[in-house]
Amino acid sequence: MLKYLLKNGLLFTKEGFLPADLLTAEGRIVSIARGLDAAGAAVIDLHHAAVFPGFVDVHVHLREPGFSYKETIRTGTLSAARGGYVHVCAMPNLDPVPDSLEALNVQREIIARDAAVHVHPYGAITRGERGEALADMEAMAPFVAGFSDDGRGVQSGEMMRKAMLEAKRLGKPVAAHCEDNGLLRGGYIHDGDYARARGHRGICSESEWGQIARDLKLAEETGVKYHVCHVSARESVALIREAKARGVDVTCETGPHYLVFCDGDLREDGRFKMNPPIRSREDRAALIEGLRDGTIDMIATDHAPHSAEEKGRGLEKSAMGVVGLETAFAAVYTHLVKPGLLSMDRLMALLNGNAARRFGYGTPLAEGQPADLTVFGLDRPFRVDPEQFRSMGRATPFAGMELYGVCLLTMADGKIVWREDNIL
Repeated sequence: MLKYLLKNGLLFTKEGFLPADLLTAEGRIVSIARGLDAAGAAVIDLHHAAVFPGFVDVHVHLREPGFSYKETIRTGTLSAARGGYVHVCAMPNLDPVPDSLEALNVQREIIARDAAVHVHPYGAITRGERGEALADMEAMAPFVAGFSDDGRGVQSGEMMRKAMLEAKRLGKPVAAHCEDNGLLRGGYIHDGDYARARGHRGICSESEWGQIARDLKLAEETGVKYHVCHVSARESVALIREAKARGVDVTCETGPHYLVFCDGDLREDGRFKMNPPIRSREDRAALIEGLRDGTIDMIATDHAPHSAEEKGRGLEKSAMGVVGLETAFAAVYTHLVKPGLLSMDRLMALLNGNAARRFGYGTPLAEGQPADLTVFGLDRPFRVDPEQFRSMGRATPFAGMELYGVCLLTMADGKIVWREDNIL
């Protein structure tokens, strides 16, 4: 295996950015110090770019098996690498749904063959994600990040309670897509000013927070490791904050698009349509405060690619979901860190440290650790051009925006999985 000497980097530490070289060999970080000798290693001059631990995204859709016209494990993980991600957790709304070890192994075989970064699949909570009977959670448990019926809320409280008890027994988290179908009423964007002014059917916030409230009580009763996916509403943040104060074992995530946009920024374009929807200015403010005070533990992209035809039908008729792996860091860095709303230390906890503690994926920049890292030119602006994405998906609300922070290099297990042409 190749040895690399990354020269003249600025390594992110608790004390800030420190100048250092970094030597890797056999997939691990061998040494971190100033003035290291190449000792037969291939030398890459980082020219004082920032070096971070590889990012972790606990919520992505790689679409394979079953929907490879939208994305493949290969293209999705190349997209992850270009965004600085080294670990991704793949959601189970696939065909076949991974609701048994046999079905899960179809996905695992593709991952072993094609993945550019570490991929950790979720197993389904219920068979076929239909909410009617539990999946074979025990058989899948050794091979999954946790259990989720993402894309669908588990409508039955009793079914969720059974799932939590089984997940607790198996020592795995439940990652819940919280959505009460009875409150959707055909909605497809946030039930707010934009929807009312233009005659769109809205999705009320209670469809999210109502099911979170139910699940928090169940999590408190069962003691399960409970993780709330894609939090978008201020009421949800408040409920999770209160539950944490009571000692409930709960973590949660939100996405970059909820932190940058509100429903006043919507356009009549499918690239602004996802589930849950972009909500109000007050919701966005509550999410940012939740990041700052520790209520929200992780930033996850909910990377959800679709074909151009599926996303080209406007707000009402387009498929739900946008891509995000290649813009996530830059979007949050540009809109929250640079203006001083969020510290870089907190951002690294949201992109690496907290996921490592909760799910066990992601390592620090330290000697002896796996060489899973990413390098960014923080002062480099770029304009988001979806046609340059490595993902097959092109729909993003960030299209055309100028952001700061170009991913120059990503390394997974000591292998270079992304390198920006003509820069490094």
